[in-house]
Amino acid sequence: PGGSLRIHLDGLSAFFLVPILLVCGLGAIYGRGYLSAHEGKRNLGPVWFFYALLTASMIAVVIADNAILFLMAWEVMSLASFALVMFDGDQPAVRQAGWTYLIATHLGTAFLLAMFLLLGGGGTLDFDQLRCPPGQTMLIFLLAVIGFGTKAGFMPLHVWLPEAHPAAPSHVSAVMSGVMIKTGIYGLLRTIAFFDSIPDVAGWIMLGVGMSSGILGVLFALAQHDLKRLLAYHSVENIGIIALGMGLGLLGLSRSIPALTVFGFGGAMLHTLNHALFKGLLFFGAGAILHSTGTRQIDQLGGLIRKMPWTATVFLVGSVAICGLPPMNGFISEFLIYLGALQMPMPGLSAFAVGFVVIGSLALIGGLAVACFAKAFGIVFLGEPRQIPLDSVHEVDRSMRIAMAIPAGLCVLIGLVSPLILPLLKPAIGNLTGLPVEQLQLPLTSAGYSLATISVLALTLWALILLLAKVRAVLLKNRSVESAVTWDCGYAAPTPRMQYTATSFAEPLTTLFGLLLQSQSHRRLPSGLFPKPTSVETHTPDPFQRLGFHPIFAALLWISRFASYLQHGRVHLYILYIVLTILALVLWTFS
Repeated sequence: PGGSLRIHLDGLSAFFLVPILLVCGLGAIYGRGYLSAHEGKRNLGPVWFFYALLTASMIAVVIADNAILFLMAWEVMSLASFALVMFDGDQPAVRQAGWTYLIATHLGTAFLLAMFLLLGGGGTLDFDQLRCPPGQTMLIFLLAVIGFGTKAGFMPLHVWLPEAHPAAPSHVSAVMSGVMIKTGIYGLLRTIAFFDSIPDVAGWIMLGVGMSSGILGVLFALAQHDLKRLLAYHSVENIGIIALGMGLGLLGLSRSIPALTVFGFGGAMLHTLNHALFKGLLFFGAGAILHSTGTRQIDQLGGLIRKMPWTATVFLVGSVAICGLPPMNGFISEFLIYLGALQMPMPGLSAFAVGFVVIGSLALIGGLAVACFAKAFGIVFLGEPRQIPLDSVHEVDRSMRIAMAIPAGLCVLIGLVSPLILPLLKPAIGNLTGLPVEQLQLPLTSAGYSLATISVLALTLWALILLLAKVRAVLLKNRSVESAVTWDCGYAAPTPRMQYTATSFAEPLTTLFGLLLQSQSHRRLPSGLFPKPTSVETHTPDPFQRLGFHPIFAALLWISRFASYLQHGRVHLYILYIVLTILALVLWTFS
């Protein structure tokens, strides 16, 4: 009755398979070196089993052509990733993160189950037969946004990301943030294909989700001191950018504006691929730092570029890419979304206002991202060492360096040859929207011409930089060069304590947006004739977790404890439960 458990590969599935296979393959190479410290101390077989299971389940999710098979793969993906998050399950914080993730993902799955039941209407659940019943479009769309948005990390459904990503091994964090959360985006796009028509309000909802996720995600990232937690919040930010593109695409689809549809969905899909590359790279870099120094705390690090130049270089590439700066790949996908915001030929002031708000939101997100990664890269790699001495720091092994070099090279390559990348989006967009090839070709071609100009300028700039470097090397060839510390404005004996910390660097912006962040400061001020050392610590709790999900989790815990009283080991009462259940079903059937 539920149809056949079959698989199917179309343009949309094939597009999402690319980042899954690429990042999971790189994660396996990286994990070989990352987990080497545990060899001989613990059995790593279960880790690689669940890693392979996670990879296989994500592949099954994007090629499933039946709702039952899709949900089975979705559940296996959730359980496999939960097992990987619990790698260091002997630590209380890791256990809490794992259970938070497990509860959140199953709450989302409950909404997906309801959505597929409505789409199936009691008949087959094969994807080619699923159609939205009349009058239930918005209900099914909202179920999809909540169900898939929990996995993707839409604000305020994101609460598991800042907990699970830091707790997992870094190659697992790269896979979860780079590609696993994108299965939520894939599921939402696949659901859109089941609709015969899309109301305007669906586009407005996605624009609102995108703006709130993007802006709040980068703001909370700016306030973090844990490097992997910072990157987790940036995943929320970039999912918001993808949602902005999807919102524009939905508006274009509902109003039959091909250019807006192509730029919106094209930007969202391309940013899905780009984010998989640079976010995987950044988590690999954060894992290299943790592997070498033993800490994720930004304020304890400094000057690592001297001992880890390879990691510093690739981390810088990822930082520039995630900020959406040319000529890296992150700029290309955001450029398409900018074009979409400018291609809104709707009557009245509303079109201008919406386009202005979307462009302003993207610009604000980009500016805050630049500030955040100036903090992250500058504090960690530049300056003088703080609490972690450089004597104990070392560059990571070859397998980890190779796994970081490949996505770094792709970030640069995609940015420089972007006009050649855009035509590859046509099969996925066409499969999603049903637009003919001619209507797909024109917007992508016009965007390609603009990007070609940017690529030429970028290549010219790179050539000029290389030429100047060569000239400098020739001029200094037979001269002695003395290296000295950076000019310190006359301080006679500067110490690492005089440097900016992550907190002080971000303080102007966190103060400006203090009403949203609600950061808490813990100060120990000097007092008395012989004051003790002073300190200032800041903490930014997630209000959505504290006010929204913690009460839900507490209620679920109470229900679970209450239900445990029903499990008392008395067989005759279990039989009574079964009889009462059957009786209730019979009465419900004949009522």
